[in-house]
Amino acid sequence: MLKTKMLLLLLLIGSAAIAQIDSTARKDTAIIDEVKDGVLDNIPTVSLDENDLGDGGSQSVSSLLTAGRDPFYSAASFNFSAVRFRIRGYENDLFSTYMNGIPMDNLDNGFTPYGLWGGLNDVMRNRDVSWGLRYNTFTFGDIGSNTNIDSRASKQRVQTSINYAMSNRNYSNRFMVTHSTGLSKKGWALTISGSRRWAGEGYVPGTYYDGWGYFAAVDKRVGQKHLFSFTGFGAQTENGRQGASVQEMIDLAGTNYYNPNWGYQNGKKRNASIGRSHQPVLIFTHDFRVSNRTNITTAAGYSFGDRSVTALDWYNAADPRPDYYRYLPSYTGVWASTTDQAQAAQLYELMKTDINYRQINWQNLYNINRASFATINDANGITGNTVSGHRSRYIIENRIINTQRFNANSVLNTSIGDHIELTAGASYQMQKNHYYKEVEDLLGGDFYVNINQFAERDNPVDNSINQYDIDKPNRILYTGDKFGYDYNLNITRISGWAQGVFKFNKVDFFLAGQASQTEFYRQGNVRNGLFPNASYGKGTVNSFFNYAGKGGVTYKIDGRNYVYINGSYMTRAPYFENVYISPRTRSDQQSNIKSETIYSGEGAYVLNAPKLKLRIGGYYTHFADGMDVMSFYHDAYQNFVNYAISGIDKVHFGGEFGLEAKLTPSLTLNAAAAVGRYYYDSKQFGITTVDNSASVLGQQIIYMENFRVPSTPMEAYSLGLSYRSPKFWFVSLTGNYFDQSYLSMNPLRRTWDALQFSVNKPEAYSQIFDQTKFDANYTVDFFGGYSWKLPRDFEINKRPTFLVFNLGVNNMLNNQGIVTGGFEQLRYDAQTAATDPIQTGKFPPKLYYAYGINFFGSVTLRF
Repeated sequence: MLKTKMLLLLLLIGSAAIAQIDSTARKDTAIIDEVKDGVLDNIPTVSLDENDLGDGGSQSVSSLLTAGRDPFYSAASFNFSAVRFRIRGYENDLFSTYMNGIPMDNLDNGFTPYGLWGGLNDVMRNRDVSWGLRYNTFTFGDIGSNTNIDSRASKQRVQTSINYAMSNRNYSNRFMVTHSTGLSKKGWALTISGSRRWAGEGYVPGTYYDGWGYFAAVDKRVGQKHLFSFTGFGAQTENGRQGASVQEMIDLAGTNYYNPNWGYQNGKKRNASIGRSHQPVLIFTHDFRVSNRTNITTAAGYSFGDRSVTALDWYNAADPRPDYYRYLPSYTGVWASTTDQAQAAQLYELMKTDINYRQINWQNLYNINRASFATINDANGITGNTVSGHRSRYIIENRIINTQRFNANSVLNTSIGDHIELTAGASYQMQKNHYYKEVEDLLGGDFYVNINQFAERDNPVDNSINQYDIDKPNRILYTGDKFGYDYNLNITRISGWAQGVFKFNKVDFFLAGQASQTEFYRQGNVRNGLFPNASYGKGTVNSFFNYAGKGGVTYKIDGRNYVYINGSYMTRAPYFENVYISPRTRSDQQSNIKSETIYSGEGAYVLNAPKLKLRIGGYYTHFADGMDVMSFYHDAYQNFVNYAISGIDKVHFGGEFGLEAKLTPSLTLNAAAAVGRYYYDSKQFGITTVDNSASVLGQQIIYMENFRVPSTPMEAYSLGLSYRSPKFWFVSLTGNYFDQSYLSMNPLRRTWDALQFSVNKPEAYSQIFDQTKFDANYTVDFFGGYSWKLPRDFEINKRPTFLVFNLGVNNMLNNQGIVTGGFEQLRYDAQTAATDPIQTGKFPPKLYYAYGINFFGSVTLRF
């Protein structure tokens, strides 16, 4: 029945997009700033077109090329990025990235860590991207897209490039230098590149950026059959982060870019949430050309290092966050046990007029710590050992993930005759994550104590239960000391795949299959007082055997018109973060753990003519048996809880349209549209457990059926004109429109426990149960550039010298009302929410807004 449903849907919405390749496309909005200047560097785009090879008789029609630009995916990758548009609504773990033959995606969550090569644009331009279910030559692939970046030295453009860029986005300045020799007569090639990106303050107040990138690659060709390559790179970055906030604080601040993470300290802005990352990558690659028809690429890679985020932590003290719900005027006027309207009005005026009441009060935290004298008995687990001093009530903690990852991959490509291409590959991946916390800053105090204050509150008599490390009770902490949780995650994955592509006169088809084995387990490094037997040592080893298959058929009407349809079926091991209920404290897992099942289909009609490129198609994807785990403070139970969800099913379907029409030799019209619907397709099951005891507090059915998948527009439209002058300058103007984007939901609000208090209050029921839809919105973007070949007097090493200018201005109309995402707070008071139909409790959603007018301009000297 499901197969019939999928087939009928595909026939109705037309054939789906096997994606063609856009060599500059990227899928993660965090790097769009850097991609755009790569697109606009005025390097001529060569579009290979075999439309004139004929379309009749016994002559074979050329296959649909994968090297051409697809107008829809070009728009989706760049024009739609301002609103965090996700192609087909897919999460990032459905898009895979390879570099020089090895997979780069994290095993713990499936995401591609683009920050590993941040700022290294010049050496990351060579890429192969296949969208959707399209076959490719380097991996079986995910259903979103598959990107292969070739950063080997011999594949780089021969050049010396010096680039400076200015922006008002995450960073203000970027300086980048690259030198590449190309392959010498002796078979050597060398490329080096370095960059720095920095900003004293980014677009959002209180944020800053400091990033360094470095890259070195060397190749050696041995004879005509062997190419040996080494590539090493890294990006050390530090940035002050933005935090989401409630609309009340945003209105009080008078800006949609209110950031609760910072406050003034000695007259300077200080951010409490600082992200740091440095994970160098080393890759060795061997390319073995067995014959003109057969090639084997074998690669091994190793990466290591830390990524971390700082945050405020406190013991037996008031919440220091400036947007904490009890500090807001609405709490005083509406939700407090004894409301005071006059005091609420006074507080409102004070917070609106004085920025210090809306931000972190650093001086107050220091004052409290310096006034907090305490004596700790039996310190560090030593009987009679006494430590006295100023015990910090507030500190800055650093949450660190140290990662070691090894990847090995080998791929064989061969052709049999003129009609058959065979590809096979095998890979081994190993990743070890070490999760722990360190004391970053004592904020004027002398020491901190490794005590769990929530366990201490629940068990005031037993002094062992409140210990984060029962083997070193009452451990005194100084700057740089580990505390709290400390555990490892160990993951391995082995996979093998094979693919056959068969090309004939009027029809091409392919078949591919994959099998894999994934194992992971938790290993605790400290014995937690709450769970002394479940927190330390090696936990249960989870093992999953998974398989996947896909295939497709292309009908070549002629050399310009194509119709094709593809389908896939796969199972996928769950990610550890959706399996472990509370890995910080113990190895307990969800019950009935199983692999997720995904089946998908797509089809499209493609016209590829000299003056017109067109693609219109559709897709259908079903996800079954997903899982999730959330942790938060539960008001009804008055405790921190873990909420384990299972049975998450989703459906994604829709249509895609892309058009590129040359109106004149210099003027091009571009249009794109994505119209989809992504929704949950099942009731889900939730189990609530107390974080400090693992006691089961309740089990609920979550009524999530037909709710929309959040945080991405389901409709996006783009229309633009670009003019490219024969005198080497160009401009483009594009308008974009977005709709059908929804807020991320709190599942507890879709249970009977939340709704029972409002069953006789329709308006309150709707406020609690219904999903929030964001308003439709728009942007207008401009891009332009100029390439100037300098006179011969300016040639360097007798090579032509170019000066290239680029400028991109996004959201030119300064539309600051675009909500790009947000979430309902998990903390939720069902009973008080039901008493007021106008509000949904004391904990309204937190939101993010898109930047207003912003720009990125660069100048490059290349020779």
